[in-house]
Amino acid sequence: MTIADGGELPARLEGKFCAMVVCWILGFGSLISWNSMLTIGDYFYNLFPNYHPSRVLTLVYQPFALGTMAILAYNESRIDTRRRNIIGYLLFFASTFMLIVLDLATSGRGGIGPFIGICAIVGCFGVADAHVQGGMVGDLSFMLPDFIQSFFAGLAASGALTSALRLITKAAFEKSDNGLRKGAMLFLAISTFFEFLCVLLYAFFFPKLPIVKYFRSKAASEGSKTVKADLAAAGIRTKEDQGLEDNAKQNERLSNKQLFLQNIDYGLDLFLIYVLTLSIFPGFLYENTGEHKLGTWYPLVLIAAYNVWDLISRYLPLVKFLKIESRKGLMIAILSRFLLIPAFYFTAKYGDQGWMILLVSFLGLTNGHLTVCVMTAAPKGYKGPEQNALGNLLVLCLLAGIFSGVALDWLWLIGKKNAF
Repeated sequence: MTIADGGELPARLEGKFCAMVVCWILGFGSLISWNSMLTIGDYFYNLFPNYHPSRVLTLVYQPFALGTMAILAYNESRIDTRRRNIIGYLLFFASTFMLIVLDLATSGRGGIGPFIGICAIVGCFGVADAHVQGGMVGDLSFMLPDFIQSFFAGLAASGALTSALRLITKAAFEKSDNGLRKGAMLFLAISTFFEFLCVLLYAFFFPKLPIVKYFRSKAASEGSKTVKADLAAAGIRTKEDQGLEDNAKQNERLSNKQLFLQNIDYGLDLFLIYVLTLSIFPGFLYENTGEHKLGTWYPLVLIAAYNVWDLISRYLPLVKFLKIESRKGLMIAILSRFLLIPAFYFTAKYGDQGWMILLVSFLGLTNGHLTVCVMTAAPKGYKGPEQNALGNLLVLCLLAGIFSGVALDWLWLIGKKNAF
């Protein structure tokens, strides 16, 4: 089979629903391991009460994710997307499995040794995240916006599902011996399974869907080199493989610098969204919200409320009148979210648990909705190779925002010592 330059898109939409489901699962797998780590935070606080595990592990994770993503984004046009994504999912699988091995080897004991081991594995999570999230967003950016929406909905679903399961396992194991540990091991086992499933889906099923082959073929005809291995896996030979000369004019594309400058507002949007979100979630919710009637259930309920509304909000842009497409409108909405900072501070200091749950829900609602609006709007109007590059640059801005937010989260800890 060779690349066909013509053809009507409707005739090539076969497999769209299957592709959306696979994108959802691949998004789910991109964060299920890390969300499991966050959701079993109460287990780590029980093992390492003096090490601030939620904050420290997040701070360890992000430099590896951001540094790796910066390298991958810079070299995006020369990197085989298929190899990149498979390596990322395999690294997630191996790292999650190693968490189980580490816990079994240490018999669930605390101490500095096991904590350093967990930190090392979390660093691997960061490297895997950069491979997968940047690779997948870049890949899907030259396909349909629905695929990006499904992928980001899957990211949020991993948080919502792990939160729901954590509440169930806490109720089931709360009064049993080593209840926290049993729940944590169950979470990690489920995560390991899903990571292996993602490897299989991406390597063997996703490339062979007709609609995916169509968009990758189209990107290759526009000069993209990153899809070559995926097309080969689907049995498609590119023009380069057939010995045909490339059309120089056809293969011209904007540089990464030009793409970034043209879309600097979108990059800033994502940076600001995640600076705010990660300065509050999850560290503040575990350590700065005080004692309430829900007791040890309180931080779990807050995490669950955030994750559920983050998931719901990622489907809202599918309703046309709820989707924000104006660049100015997006910036105004994103800047308005910073009013949540004083709201969280005064609610933690003076409010009750009902108001805090409401604020956390709104944080999740705006986070997911605005993320999908930006990610689906930005790639429009570019050629395939440019959309792939822009997707990587946007993920880099997103991860930079997360890293900055995590660093700023420590200010809540400093404030806690003075205010509580």
